[in-house]
Amino acid sequence: MKTVLEARRYLDNAREILREKARKEDGYYLDTKYVKMAGHTAYAGVLVALDGFLGKKGKGRKDVDWYKQQLSPLDKKLLNAFISAYDTLHLSMSYDGNPSASVATAGLTEAEKIINWIENRIGTANA
Repeated sequence: MKTVLEARRYLDNAREILREKARKEDGYYLDTKYVKMAGHTAYAGVLVALDGFLGKKGKGRKDVDWYKQQLSPLDKKLLNAFISAYDTLHLSMSYDGNPSASVATAGLTEAEKIINWIENRIGTANA
């Protein structure tokens, strides 16, 4: 449960960065530096949640393909949410600095889905 709380803290921080620093106007953020920062922060929150649920890899670093392999047999909707979060938060926001507020909203929504899924599974396991 501690992992879920930490992951939610990352998402809250990402939202705060967008709200306080990125300056939204007419559906777009004006400062892509903060869009990139928020995207990275939110994606890190997703990874915190997944790492707490999936555990250690073994040798080497985890990469996006490792997460996909782990999630695929668990739940296809979760896998799709992860692929979407990776594409939106990590690639579109973190790397490209996509200024669209609707893109950021979609990415944060996918992150929430992943964290909620994990929270439900952890809660069920602890019951």
